[in-house]
Amino acid sequence: MKFAIVQAMRAGWRLSRPAVKLQRATVPFPVQHSTMRSVCVFCGANAGRKQKFARAARETARALVDHGLTIVYGGGSVGMMGILADAALEAGGKVVGVLPGQLHRKEMAHAGLTQLHIVGSMHERKALMAELSDGFIALPGGLGTLEELFEVLSWAQLGLHAKPCGLLNIGGYFNKLNAFLELAVAERFLRREHRSLLLIDTDVERLLRRFARFRPARLRRWIGPRQA
Repeated sequence: MKFAIVQAMRAGWRLSRPAVKLQRATVPFPVQHSTMRSVCVFCGANAGRKQKFARAARETARALVDHGLTIVYGGGSVGMMGILADAALEAGGKVVGVLPGQLHRKEMAHAGLTQLHIVGSMHERKALMAELSDGFIALPGGLGTLEELFEVLSWAQLGLHAKPCGLLNIGGYFNKLNAFLELAVAERFLRREHRSLLLIDTDVERLLRRFARFRPARLRRWIGPRQA
């Protein structure tokens, strides 16, 4: 760990205390979900082709702020990330960003956040975002957004955390992804109880109400060949 920190410092990155602390335990542990204080929003550095995606980011930001929830996100000022952060800050909310040093220029770190963590790698970024959050919502996005969502979802499948994971299906953007998950269940690559860990909705307020009622099912920690 010391070597990684030294390398990061040589590259000119300032690692905050939470980021350094997280390197010692990057795997989340089971938690009993009671009162939500923060929600991580996965979204990309592009705004998409249609205005409805940007509008959904603003609505999500305002809804989370109205519920008194701190927003944790990727720390950028461009695309869906920038739209989300700007809307939340304009509404008087708290926004915490987590950005790797390598992407500081590409994603253009947001200068007005409540708190910004600059970390040494994408792995640290995702781990810190997970630790700082009580739930996860994915907005329409690309490969990075999906990768972040499915990592925390797979952690939930393994029983490593008990935090709700949600997908905002704006304008049918995730319809085919939902169909794929149903296919995975039908072909017995995915258990129905694991599929149910991902809450999909078209309305952020309704999704947050489902978050409040969320209680993860008792999951098998390992699936053997005969159980698949």
